[in-house]
Amino acid sequence: MKKLIACIFQLCVCQVYAQYEFFSPKEAFAIEVSLDNTSLKRLPVYRNAISSLIISGDYIVGGTSAGEGLAPFIFTAALSKREMHSIVDMDNIIPGQRSIRTGFSKGANKTFYAGTLPGNKEKAGGHIIAVTIDAAGTPVVKDLGIPVAGEGIFSLTIDTKGNTLYGITLPTGTFFSYSIATKKVKTYRNLVPAAKDLQLFAEYVLEPDEYICKALTVAGNGLVLGSAPVNRMFAFNPATEQFEFFKKEIPDVWGRRSLGQIESWAMSANGKLFAGNAGDGQLLEVDAVNKTIKNIGKPIMMPQLRGLAFAYDGRLFGIAGALPGYAHLFSYEAGREGFKDFGNPQFKMVAPGIEQGIDWRGFQLGTIASSEDGKYIVMGEDESLSQLLVFPVDAAK
Repeated sequence: MKKLIACIFQLCVCQVYAQYEFFSPKEAFAIEVSLDNTSLKRLPVYRNAISSLIISGDYIVGGTSAGEGLAPFIFTAALSKREMHSIVDMDNIIPGQRSIRTGFSKGANKTFYAGTLPGNKEKAGGHIIAVTIDAAGTPVVKDLGIPVAGEGIFSLTIDTKGNTLYGITLPTGTFFSYSIATKKVKTYRNLVPAAKDLQLFAEYVLEPDEYICKALTVAGNGLVLGSAPVNRMFAFNPATEQFEFFKKEIPDVWGRRSLGQIESWAMSANGKLFAGNAGDGQLLEVDAVNKTIKNIGKPIMMPQLRGLAFAYDGRLFGIAGALPGYAHLFSYEAGREGFKDFGNPQFKMVAPGIEQGIDWRGFQLGTIASSEDGKYIVMGEDESLSQLLVFPVDAAK
């Protein structure tokens, strides 16, 4: 009995200790995005949750989400200078919007596409936006209109040729396509939950954003992939405009089937697709040809797998965990070390007014992206006071 108690104590100590490990390589740094201690370019509180992220050359491009009654921003930060560069207030472009959470889809001529979620008082719906970065590094935002009246845009992706956008709306879960050239929109209700499914979600007290697909991708064979209620993976064929559901459901933990929801995607250099399941935080390998799902496992013992990004060396980096816990950075390398949990990132932030530097911890990380050369990983917080955290891939050993 004494040996058993000792073993249990040792296990508990190890688990608690792991929760308080921090990833702090000396080469890493944080970029001040939203501290109200300076007159420099910064984002105000409650409007700075970084919910979309991509990197174009030296510029980090971000989109934010805001609190009720407030508007989001599009911003750029200079990777080499380690500082904020330009800010565009979306309230000046499309009034009444609250969030840009679809991520950015890269099209032709370095144009990035995203979708917006409107505020509660905005009944018209969410807009598709096109973002380009001018020679001075300033975002130029163009409004492409509302694809589905009365609905926000919850997830968005682009085809391999950069001609067509595909998205899913909130709150109904309507699937749509948008031709960039003709601006023509087609809608499909194949993914809208049935009445019995809505009853199930009501019993579990789930809101639409907890079961509607959070992320879409386009496979190498042109199929659009994502999740559908309840706990299913689908493939949409643009050529036939047909939906096909995988024979096996998304892997789940017993009693948590209703929480199955894809919230992140990444494609390796050889075309392999990886997805993150929000419900139980598993990393999945998805075969778009055979319509199969391989459960690789959980990087940490918490739900949600919020973002994925490949580095130049073939390692897959991701963000796992969320409230009521906090985010962990992890990596995955097939056939070698498998999962590696780096813990919670804590990077040095140096900026005007804090020249001595402070250690900034990214407790709630919502986005992750790799630089175009794959040598840097950038993470964005999605709290009321959010910053960018950056590290060179070679520093993560």
